[in-house]
Amino acid sequence: MNRLNATTTPADALQHRRALRETGIVHLGLGNFHRAHQAVFTAAALDHTDGPWGILGVASRSGEVADAMREQDFRYSVVEISPDETRITVPAVHTGALVGAQQPEAVLDAIAAPNTAIVTLTVTENGYTYSPRTHGLDFDNPDVQTDLGGAPPKTTIGQLARALQRRLRAHGSPITILSCDNLTGNGTHTARLVREFAEALPAGERDELTAWLDDSVAFPNSMVDRIVPATTDAYRAAVAERFGLRDTVPVPAEPFNMWVLENRFAAGRPQWEHGGARFTNDVLPYELLKLRLLNGTHSLIAYLGALAGCDTIPASTAQPFITEAARRVLHDDYLPSITAPADIDIDHYVSQLFDRWSNTALGHRTRQVGSDGSAKLAQRIPEPALLHLRAGRIPQHLALSIAAYLCCMAPPTGFDAGPHAAAMIDPARASLIAAAERTRSTAAFVTEVFRSGLLGDELATHSEFADRVSEFIDIIAAHGPAAASAEATQQPAPTA
Repeated sequence: MNRLNATTTPADALQHRRALRETGIVHLGLGNFHRAHQAVFTAAALDHTDGPWGILGVASRSGEVADAMREQDFRYSVVEISPDETRITVPAVHTGALVGAQQPEAVLDAIAAPNTAIVTLTVTENGYTYSPRTHGLDFDNPDVQTDLGGAPPKTTIGQLARALQRRLRAHGSPITILSCDNLTGNGTHTARLVREFAEALPAGERDELTAWLDDSVAFPNSMVDRIVPATTDAYRAAVAERFGLRDTVPVPAEPFNMWVLENRFAAGRPQWEHGGARFTNDVLPYELLKLRLLNGTHSLIAYLGALAGCDTIPASTAQPFITEAARRVLHDDYLPSITAPADIDIDHYVSQLFDRWSNTALGHRTRQVGSDGSAKLAQRIPEPALLHLRAGRIPQHLALSIAAYLCCMAPPTGFDAGPHAAAMIDPARASLIAAAERTRSTAAFVTEVFRSGLLGDELATHSEFADRVSEFIDIIAAHGPAAASAEATQQPAPTA
């Protein structure tokens, strides 16, 4: 079977038919999400208007996707799948692929190149090497210290700062750094971390770089939304059946796709609005809408589902107790903490969420959604929880979310969390297990977790909330996640 490449791509599958002569965007994080989201929006922009917007993709460590894309002339398929139909397209917007760990100097040169106008990022919450306690750069991280010492940078923030320094010294052209990760105020947050790195440099380097950051580098905020599972052989088979071609790196995705951005770019941008992107002066309401209603609820579904033996999110939402818990955490705990944007019909948005989570054709896995919870939950739970606690209410399902997460990461003695929880990847797992082994009771374990700053500092001052988390852990260990969910749901919904 022939391989998908520039010669074999079916014309009717291409999202645009323009020749990409120039790289205008460097993207850090060459994973599935970028290839099914920013790349798709860029293809739609190019289908409408020509421009110098080819994308150089940079994988962090693994060369698997980069190598495959090179072999396929940077072509791959987006398999958009729902229970009703499967639609397969080829964005064809990439001009190259690098691996940061193997080619650090080439990455710096690419960002510093005068034709590069935008750097986009999807490196996950953990990719920003910040302290969850201070939200500032984690100067205790040895990779941060290595980057500051002048070695080829290993961290994303180090890559950005060193590349911007190189760009300033070469020509000083303006550039935009556009974070597309699930962080509140992601652009503002990225700007802060880059500035903190710059301010830690020797005086001469520091002064020139910080002044230029103020004048010539834009860090717009953005919100991204699309469920993009991991690639499996089923999606490779779908491409082979449809096109008669072998694509080793297709990307599965749901039909839903959303991108909201501040229209604040230092050196131009593609006309992403032609792909449906929204531009606004205030991204925060959209960020909170997504981070809490979608992501926060998604996390609870994943942890309860994994503990109940469910491999996928649709299998989890097929469990009535999990759907009820999801509705309660969304309506009772998260919804009071946000103000919906004026152009969003909140009832329709919530209805869409449950339809998306129930997309059995997509099969998003609980282990994927539940991974990196130590960074994700810190972005999603503390502020809504504190809003309720300050009003004298215990947000039951936020407490259940933390309890289910901790049971997945550090199962209580004698409790088997199951294979899906065990498969979740989290940098805090080892320290959580150590804390569980070090403490003599569930209450002492939860207290230590809260005091560690994993969820910020203020939650640790609310002992009643920690006590409720402890109670839910004990119920899960003794009677299972359905019993804990029933206990949470029996509590009355909070009133204002």
